[in-house]
Amino acid sequence: MYRLTEEGEKYLEYGLPEKRLVELLRKGKLSFAEAQKSISEFSIALQWAKKNDWVVVSGNELKLVKEPQSFPEQDALNKINKGEEIDEKILSTLLSRKLVGEDREDMKKKAEKMAGKEITNITEELIRTGIWRQVKFRSYNVEAPGKKIYPGKRQQYNKFLASVRGKLIEMGFKEMSGPTIELEFWNFDALFQPQNHPARDWTQTYSIKYPKRGFLPDKKIVSQVKAAHENGWKTGSTGWGYKWDQTKAAKLIPRAHDTAISPRYLSKGVQIPGKYFQMVRCYRPDVIDAKHGVEFYQMGGVVVGKGLNFRHLLGLLKQFVEEIAGIKETKFVTAYFPFTEPSCEIIGKHPELGWIELAGAGVFRQELTLPLGVKEPAIAWGFGVDRLAMHKLRIDDIRELFSRNLGWLRQVI
Repeated sequence: MYRLTEEGEKYLEYGLPEKRLVELLRKGKLSFAEAQKSISEFSIALQWAKKNDWVVVSGNELKLVKEPQSFPEQDALNKINKGEEIDEKILSTLLSRKLVGEDREDMKKKAEKMAGKEITNITEELIRTGIWRQVKFRSYNVEAPGKKIYPGKRQQYNKFLASVRGKLIEMGFKEMSGPTIELEFWNFDALFQPQNHPARDWTQTYSIKYPKRGFLPDKKIVSQVKAAHENGWKTGSTGWGYKWDQTKAAKLIPRAHDTAISPRYLSKGVQIPGKYFQMVRCYRPDVIDAKHGVEFYQMGGVVVGKGLNFRHLLGLLKQFVEEIAGIKETKFVTAYFPFTEPSCEIIGKHPELGWIELAGAGVFRQELTLPLGVKEPAIAWGFGVDRLAMHKLRIDDIRELFSRNLGWLRQVI
């Protein structure tokens, strides 16, 4: 079925370029100029000799470092010339080097023998020669159940995260990102969360043993955030009325919630009107159960623009849960967060677990936005993506998102 090409016949007679190069180097080192003068296909010879680790290049010289025991490709050329079979791997190499080609006449003869016969499988020879038009194909029962195949696919939770990100980008949102190890300043202080708030206690937030502190941002922003905490600054608020501690704000923690990223971006100056989101891993001490984990994904963001109000936020939240997780039954309940006013939570009905909190949201307070240089209204939210995934994937335990249960992984779409 195979024959030597013109180049293959040449190498059969004179030897493969790499074989000739090895034979020259057995006598000692050679310069590039000497090797090129002796072997017309020098570049091919060097390529294959280096690939087989036979030679090394040192400066302008070639040196033989490994003595090949045989040349299988050269032996294969001899066998093909005699009509003998050769190893499939070596044949593949010779075909890729275009030293061997298919014998079309033999292929046609083989295909012609099948003309008029009933066959089960169509072959390459039948297709290439057109003889497939002259054969009879055995009938198949297309309704008979076949063997179930489980192809490789993306892990379902990972796939869900990608779909959420894709949906938000389709809706015109730009993605924000931030460091996993965060300053308390961005995680709490810039969000107008007081330094004596219970959420900042060691039982509610992880901390870093070493290094304990990082570097605060621009002094102007720090001083404005400090003033907002102590006396409300220019916001018309009285602030929290305590002495703000710069040392505490510089403490490093694993990011406790996705909203830590929002003030970072607002302080840099964002496009107005603008829509932004983040989807990141967060870390908090908790009791692990069907609804809680100590590390989890949150998807949050902020929309900034003139005329935005609380009703815009409610409509956006409802659109999120319907389009991303397919949740039809939802409720809004009042809530309190230090950095938003008014504030709310959206809860969705899970078929097994009942009503589950999905997100906290609200309108950013001016004590947060003004010190960061933003004068327009900003609506913000933070979704527990793991809980959205529970609804979407129809599971009743959040730990199943990381399941190794092959039965479930194979069946879930």
